[in-house]
Amino acid sequence: MEKKTGLPRGYRNNNPLNIRRTQYAHLWKGVKPLREHTDKEFLQFKEMAYGFRAAFCVLRTYIGDYKLKTIDAILRRWAPENENDTEGYIRLVAHLTRLDVHYPLDWDYKAHMVPLVRAMATVENGIAPVVYEQDIEEGWRLFMEDKAGMVPSDESGSRWEGGAK
Repeated sequence: MEKKTGLPRGYRNNNPLNIRRTQYAHLWKGVKPLREHTDKEFLQFKEMAYGFRAAFCVLRTYIGDYKLKTIDAILRRWAPENENDTEGYIRLVAHLTRLDVHYPLDWDYKAHMVPLVRAMATVENGIAPVVYEQDIEEGWRLFMEDKAGMVPSDESGSRWEGGAK
């Protein structure tokens, strides 16, 4: 992994949405071995594309399983008011995606998900992931190749765990 000094934490960790470590952290595709993590709070991926893939996986769970189908609903859970300026986060993501905050999103529709993840990465890190555009595309490809990407959290396999806030 190349040196990324001076970049925001999420980009240094190849984790553009700052997905937190959980007991399932070792199950993410492309995650660095936990013993090699230098950040004890957030996941670190071997490559940026895997961090974007993880972002798509988490948002698939929010939209598909938790039925949080709008920018407003997703971000109220993702960035709760006790930790963030949730209203500001929602406004900025809506502005950057050019989508209404109450527009229903589809987790498997690239025209919704790529702009959403790009906008959320911009808010999470304070700067746009412009230099990572090819990684966003590769993350989407990896996600669509294996939409679930995680182990089922229950016997039905309907919910997917690992890193969701």
